[in-house]
Amino acid sequence: MAAELEYESVLCVKPDVSVYRIPPRASNRGYRASDWKLDQPDWTGRLRITSKGKIAYIKLEDKVSGELFAQAPVEQYPGIAVETVTDSSRYFVIRIQDGTGRSAFIGIGFTDRGDAFDFNVSLQDHFKWVKQETEISKESQEMDSRPKLDLGFKEGQTIKLSIGNITTKKGGTSKPRTTGAGGLSLLPPPPGGKITIPPPSSVAISNHVTPPPIPKSNHGSSDADILLDLDSPAPVTAPAPAPVSASNDLWGDFSTASSSVPNQAPQPSNWVQF
Repeated sequence: MAAELEYESVLCVKPDVSVYRIPPRASNRGYRASDWKLDQPDWTGRLRITSKGKIAYIKLEDKVSGELFAQAPVEQYPGIAVETVTDSSRYFVIRIQDGTGRSAFIGIGFTDRGDAFDFNVSLQDHFKWVKQETEISKESQEMDSRPKLDLGFKEGQTIKLSIGNITTKKGGTSKPRTTGAGGLSLLPPPPGGKITIPPPSSVAISNHVTPPPIPKSNHGSSDADILLDLDSPAPVTAPAPAPVSASNDLWGDFSTASSSVPNQAPQPSNWVQF
């Protein structure tokens, strides 16, 4: 069922490839392209590399109609299904198979060296991906086979959490914080220390304040200090009378000055008039 769900993807397409019949390998030294008739290929067409699951397929198709000429399933690379020749980088030996299980080895070659490079890299990338998938699958199976660690709480099991100096129990309620005057929340005192909460009366602010003492007046008749209440209105100070303007002639007549003093008896004089 899993094989039916796998889709076929195209890895590489090369429009020009040549196919050669190759002689049997005489020794274990490998194949040599110089032993083939390179100027007389037995078939020419298009090469397409596809993959379905972990298996890659090298398909030789007709250039015009796309009819399949032969295909070589590749399960491992490098391997027996695809081999390189010892004297060139543009030629390979592949093992083709038909539906009946028969197989044969043929030679393929590319005119352009870049096409041969793409052919080689496409197979390498595919089987590198297969190797990574195999390792990931193996690791996942090992993880599933390991015993799972149960970190859940058993029935009735509790734990204690210690945060600073506050110790709470799971499922319980924490102790309320101490509330001071004015609704302020106070932190618990440090270990071994004491904290004193001032009485509420000391927090209130008096509405009356004592003003600074008023200096004594030069002409005042009372020596007692006067205290003013901030709530009472401030006393209104009467404006001082304007000074009487003096005479324009500061050196007035002496007779005028003497006449300004009425009913003044003449004083006896000790001066002798001449």
